[in-house]
Amino acid sequence: MAYVAVTALSHDGLVREHNEDSLAVGPWILCGTVTETPQTFVFPLGRPLVVAVADGLGGQPAGEVASALVVRRLSWLGHALDGEEAVRDALELCNRAVYEAAGDDPGRFTMGTTVAGVVVLEDSLLSFNVGDSKVYDATGTALRQLSVDDSPPPAPGHRTTAVVTQTLGGGPDPAPVTPHVSAAPLSVGDRRLVCSDGLTDPVPDEEIAALLRVHDDGRAAYELWKAAIDAGGPDNITLALVRVGA
Repeated sequence: MAYVAVTALSHDGLVREHNEDSLAVGPWILCGTVTETPQTFVFPLGRPLVVAVADGLGGQPAGEVASALVVRRLSWLGHALDGEEAVRDALELCNRAVYEAAGDDPGRFTMGTTVAGVVVLEDSLLSFNVGDSKVYDATGTALRQLSVDDSPPPAPGHRTTAVVTQTLGGGPDPAPVTPHVSAAPLSVGDRRLVCSDGLTDPVPDEEIAALLRVHDDGRAAYELWKAAIDAGGPDNITLALVRVGA
C-alpha cells in the first residue's frame, strides 16, 4: 500500500529570541515552539494531506500569531483541499483571517506571515506559496524549486534579500493575495522539501541538494538543520520533508 512519510522539525536558531514559525502536518500542528528531534509521521495515501510551513513576518508584531492562525486554518481545511482552486480559495480565506485578527487588537496591527506547502492527493502533488518560504522537488538527485519567491532580485553581490512583496496579512489595510499554486502527477519515490527561509538563506541550494542526495527522512532533516546552525542560525528554521513510498 502506498503511503506518505512526513518528517518535520522547527527550531528558533541561534539569534532570534523566540520562534515565529508554525508548521502543520495533516492534523498535527506546531506553533512557536521547538522540536528536540525530527518527528516522522506516516499516512496512507488517499485523502488530501496538507503540509505547510508559515513564517511570521519579522520586524512586525505578532508574527507567531499570524503563522499559527494560518497553519491551523489550513490543517482544519485540509480534507477539502482537493485541487488547485480549493487551495487558492483556502489561502485567500487565511489572508482575510489574518487581517481580521489583526484588526481586533492594536498589538497585532500589520501582523503577517508567509506560507508554503504541499497537498498530497491520490494521484497528484500540489505545491503552493505566498511570500518567500519555499517548496522544492527533491526527487532523485536533483533539487528544483517549485515555489515562486514573492521578493525582488537580490542586490548585486548578495544571494538573498529580506524584502517580501506579498504575504498573508502584513499591511495596514486588507488586500487580496495571488497565491502560487501548481500541480504535478504523483509517483512512488516523489519527495518534496517545504521550509522557511531560516534554512535557505544561510544554506545554498547546492548544499541542500548534496545533503538530500545521501540522507532521507529523519537524518536528512537533522543534517539540514545542522547546516543552518553551522552557518550561524540567523533565523528560525522550520522544514518538512514529504516522501511518497510503497
